[in-house]
Amino acid sequence: MLIFIFGILLNINSECQNPQVVISTEVGDITLEIFSDKAPTTSANFLAYVDAGKYNNHATFYRVVRYNNQPNSSSKIEVIQGGYCEDSTIERLQLTPIKHETTKTTGVLHKNGVISMARMEPGTASSEFFICIGNQPELNYKGNRNPDEQGFAAFGKVVKGMDIVRKIQRMKDKDQYLIKQVRIYKIERLKTNP
Repeated sequence: MLIFIFGILLNINSECQNPQVVISTEVGDITLEIFSDKAPTTSANFLAYVDAGKYNNHATFYRVVRYNNQPNSSSKIEVIQGGYCEDSTIERLQLTPIKHETTKTTGVLHKNGVISMARMEPGTASSEFFICIGNQPELNYKGNRNPDEQGFAAFGKVVKGMDIVRKIQRMKDKDQYLIKQVRIYKIERLKTNP
């Protein structure tokens, strides 16, 4: 009986286990759980960048959005944004944009620590991502941050390192762009135990 129950628990755990990645920066590490089960398209895109090493030594956290640095916005948010800040890097390393997965489709809402894809129009997300500080409902489907009301594609959450996220958000900026960008050394998957 015990063996049977243990076998069931083992199967449940292996089926529910999402990948985890670590963003190693010059100010500390941020560990994320990637919701491959809930947001498969957006997760696969992000993991394709990670597995190919496309962020390693090419990406930074370059933008911080706080309530006090968006005076002209009627829909204020708090996030830090990362990815490729230079056009030449985007041209060399960016993958094809992906289909937009709304929060209505995935059920992954923009809560504290959630990671999501930056975009212009729906279907333009590719390499740029952001992490929420506090709950950000304006970024969800039908939220007011974008006129199209399609929101952004959330696909994971911080499981360790929110202190690093907040530290980055407090750094000096000019018009939301960090005066000194935070270098991302690498983003890699955590190896799981066999």
